[in-house]
Amino acid sequence: MQQRHLGGQGLTVSALGYGAMGISLAYGPSDEQEGIGTLRRAYELGVTFFDTAELYGQGANERVVGRALAPFRDDVVIATKFGFDFTGTRASGLDSRPDHIREVLDNSLRHLGTDHVEVLYQHRVDPDVPIEEVAGTVGELIDAGKVRYFGLSEAGERTIRAAHAVQPVSVLQTEYSLFERDVEDLFPVLRELGIGFVPYSPLGRGFLTGQAKPGAEYPDGDMRQWDQRYQPGNFEKNQEATRLLGELAATKGATVAQLALAWLLARGDDIVPIPGTRSAARLEENAGAAALTLTPEDLARVAEILPHGGYGDRYPAEHMPTWS
Repeated sequence: MQQRHLGGQGLTVSALGYGAMGISLAYGPSDEQEGIGTLRRAYELGVTFFDTAELYGQGANERVVGRALAPFRDDVVIATKFGFDFTGTRASGLDSRPDHIREVLDNSLRHLGTDHVEVLYQHRVDPDVPIEEVAGTVGELIDAGKVRYFGLSEAGERTIRAAHAVQPVSVLQTEYSLFERDVEDLFPVLRELGIGFVPYSPLGRGFLTGQAKPGAEYPDGDMRQWDQRYQPGNFEKNQEATRLLGELAATKGATVAQLALAWLLARGDDIVPIPGTRSAARLEENAGAAALTLTPEDLARVAEILPHGGYGDRYPAEHMPTWS
């Protein structure tokens, strides 16, 4: 698989990464051994960039990722995240205090079975901790050899600039797909500062696989039960758009998921999507997107089908990230 550069500090990864959240969270019950097998198959397909977080089971996901990647640890890039409060003592539910960052990272390294991670993200911006303190703390961890590169997630321009002035930011991670376009407003500042971009949920939380069902048909614990894009009214509109995208994909000998990932890759060579799946067959399908080239005519047709993104907000209002 082709390689891409993220940021100006030397981070190089496969053109497609792997988002491990769904192994442990948000998409219903899972099997640890299945997760390990899926991660190892991703590596066999050329994926070298693997994304996890403390939030995904408070260590459970990191342990699966660590066990799966142990045989080839030196050949892969592991990203994890800090920033949540699980004690119930902070009103925001967030905690990016310096001591907490250090504690979370040490726990993450233990769970992953490694002495360092390549990328450490702030998972969500903490309004109660100046971003300069966060960036400075991550900088100290980089100097100590526990972290290689600094990342932010769901951050806005002011936060990005302030953090970057203290410790260079290599990558921003935010939801982005054919359905979700808001983050495009930040592309100018990312390119100005030389920061790479990692789209999460690049397949619209599964909708852009062409296998979507109405939200009510998913099991308890699956976020698609409440995702507005899967609810009556929005579901039908998104389903029709996906059907039209599938017709376009078929003319390329591709699937709608491959088209959706290729569209993201075509947005810039500093963009690396991280689709997640538990299916080996889906992994192979996703990997094929890296070789799919879209013409200007293809991109124009996509713009006709979904000029402004999909239908329905990606989070309930009370959980929608606020960029600043």
